[in-house]
Amino acid sequence: MNIPAGLKYTKDHEWVKLEGNIATVGITDFAQGELGDIVYVDISTVGQTVSHGDIFGTVEAVKTVSDLYMPVSGKVVEVNPALDGSPEKVNEDPYGDGWMIKIEVSDPGTELLTADQYQELIGK
Repeated sequence: MNIPAGLKYTKDHEWVKLEGNIATVGITDFAQGELGDIVYVDISTVGQTVSHGDIFGTVEAVKTVSDLYMPVSGKVVEVNPALDGSPEKVNEDPYGDGWMIKIEVSDPGTELLTADQYQELIGK
């Protein structure tokens, strides 16, 4: 189970990489493993300001559809264009090529977990 130490995590299994006021967001290795083969990523919130905890999109796997939750508040400034034709990138490289959105952060919140805290949450 890959849980990079330099990232922050949510209880909803999203990861966040903060660089200044820009946050890159995706789902964790644990989440993609639980979902199975991802066949579609639907994110239509680009250009919108979305609050922490609100749904910013969905990810569809062979067996289920799962909501994606904002880990921080801010404006969605970019969606990973590679996921349109290759949603399996989320399975193959969830912390790299499988990132989902970039956010211009207005409020980083205080509920993000460290790698150790996330590892404890998922029991791995």
